[in-house]
Amino acid sequence: MSTADFRHIAFRGQAGNGERLFRAAISSFCSLARPTRNELVQLDDLALGLYDSVPAEARRFAAAALCECDPAPPGLVRRLCAEPVGISAPLLVRSRTLGDVDLIRLIARHGLPHARAIARRDDLNPVVADLIRALIARAESAAEISGNSEQAEDALEEARRQLRAVMREAEERKAETEETRDIASQGSEETYRRLRDSVLAGDKAGFAAALAEALSISPSEARRLADGIVYSDLLTGLKALGLTVEQAFLISATAYPAQLAHAAGIRLFVERYQATSVESAREKVVFWRLKGQRTGAAPQSLASAR
Repeated sequence: MSTADFRHIAFRGQAGNGERLFRAAISSFCSLARPTRNELVQLDDLALGLYDSVPAEARRFAAAALCECDPAPPGLVRRLCAEPVGISAPLLVRSRTLGDVDLIRLIARHGLPHARAIARRDDLNPVVADLIRALIARAESAAEISGNSEQAEDALEEARRQLRAVMREAEERKAETEETRDIASQGSEETYRRLRDSVLAGDKAGFAAALAEALSISPSEARRLADGIVYSDLLTGLKALGLTVEQAFLISATAYPAQLAHAAGIRLFVERYQATSVESAREKVVFWRLKGQRTGAAPQSLASAR
């Protein structure tokens, strides 16, 4: 059964089925010694589909259970970290899934309560720690000196602006680094147009060939992405090419119309695409290339340059 089948059972069954399935899926994942990428994607798929229907207590349980997991499902962790500190604190304090940029983004978006929780991390980057201390000190100083909540909020907002600036600089540096990598140059407008035009034309062979060339993977791997059972690997390949979520959705929805025809499926696609990092996607593409090379089926066009 697919995760969509489980969600359907949860929603059509007795009240509370969704919450029980949500908790059971997370408990089962946490019992895995070395979860695979596929298992991470499956939990994200199931849990995010149920997320809006489960109560705060179930979300609190999820945050507490996943805070020690490494790796942890990125989409679910991101949703949980956006919750109030009463729910998200275990992840903010202990999760190794959150990098420095993630922490800065959370502070910039959610302010002082999240900052105080993040400050309790054992492995906190000194730069992030200094920023948090400055944020807390500025807010507390304004409140103590003036007793004016408006001034305190202005000080807090100024510190948030500084955090956002640091976050932008970190993301720009990361983007510059990624631009030097081999796949980055392939995520061009020309590549997108070729993929789009072939899939819209219903040319499965042409679409698979375009994927094979763009990702420098074997024809058999490309066919699996183009015409598989689920779109997960296609999503990964498109993320590795650096396509925007809109570009990736158009291609994926055309290739897998049955899975992306409804609002819930579209929302899940967007969440999964945004939660997938370019770095992890490119690592998966490298694995596909190596697999193709072991079978002697690597494409001649780009494989030799990798």
